[in-house]
Amino acid sequence: MERSDSPAKRIWVRFKKNKPAFGGLLFIIVMLMMGILGYLITPDQTPMANTMHLQLSNKKPGRSFTFFIISVNPNISKVNLLEKMLYGQEANFKSIPITGYKIAGNRIITKEYIGDDEEATESNSYLIKGSSKEFLHQHVYQQTFWLGTDGYGRDLLSRLILGIRVSLSVGLLAVIISMSIGLSLGAMAGYFGGMTDSVIGWFMNVIWSLPSLLLVIAISFALGKGFWQIFIAVGLSTWVDVARLVRGQVMAIKEAEFVEAAKALGFSSSRILIRHILPNIAGPVLVIASANFAAAILLETGLSFLGFGAQPPMPSWGTMIKENYGYIVMDAAYLAILPGMAIMLTVYAFNLMAIGLRDAFDVKSRDITV
Repeated sequence: MERSDSPAKRIWVRFKKNKPAFGGLLFIIVMLMMGILGYLITPDQTPMANTMHLQLSNKKPGRSFTFFIISVNPNISKVNLLEKMLYGQEANFKSIPITGYKIAGNRIITKEYIGDDEEATESNSYLIKGSSKEFLHQHVYQQTFWLGTDGYGRDLLSRLILGIRVSLSVGLLAVIISMSIGLSLGAMAGYFGGMTDSVIGWFMNVIWSLPSLLLVIAISFALGKGFWQIFIAVGLSTWVDVARLVRGQVMAIKEAEFVEAAKALGFSSSRILIRHILPNIAGPVLVIASANFAAAILLETGLSFLGFGAQPPMPSWGTMIKENYGYIVMDAAYLAILPGMAIMLTVYAFNLMAIGLRDAFDVKSRDITV
């Protein structure tokens, strides 16, 4: 007797049994949650995590420093939780790293940090307002840079977390664009055939013959540099895979009996495609969408590395590698290795998920019990 479980449930059970694919899905979910929370979980919650302390350039992971607040801007108001999560909170103070301080009467004397091998010779003096204990509590704080700092003294962990948003948003919107174009053209070519298939097939072959990265660069030149232009450029360069797959699947399934029955009932071609054919090829489409997600992330990082993608100070993994790849041969290789590892693991997770989806939708290997 065949199992009574729904097809969707059986596919999910098969997918969960593939431990590498399920692990890839869990990794993507964790990355997605980190990207959504964004500034709420970053140590540096300023917009773009762009707080610079040039004295702290290229500090090793795990270093802690003491900071002294030298000025406060009361004109900067606090934003609500949603705005903070999406855009960050602009800092209402300016601080400097210090190596120590002492209280002399109604003034506090600080010694600014200028480097591990150098010691500041001049001390700065600030007037204490109110009690010294309360003043120190409000003006002196410590910060730990868990993954170190980059060449501008910015917190690397914060920028890595915000880089998730760039990669996943580009991947998602690029896949939506490529799926919309690929499904439409592939379905029309496979279903109508004839001249329609010849024209669309010729167009697909022309786009297919162009290297993806060069095509994306050409589109970026036409649209201009910027974050939103990446979505269109990457989406317009990855639709051919979807169209070729959909065309082949539609050509195979349009001869099925249920399609002939729909034609006999007088259903329109658009209804047959949307209501009867496309739902039956959802499995292969999901697989190619997952694979295209990984390809879109790689294209975006390649564009950012070449300077055509996300523009500074927006934190992008590709831009971070571009800014720091020179440190690989020095003693700060982690500045380029960490964003590179983030790219590798994310792309690997999507590829694992694509393989898992392919196996889960494989009809020939479905379990049938008697």
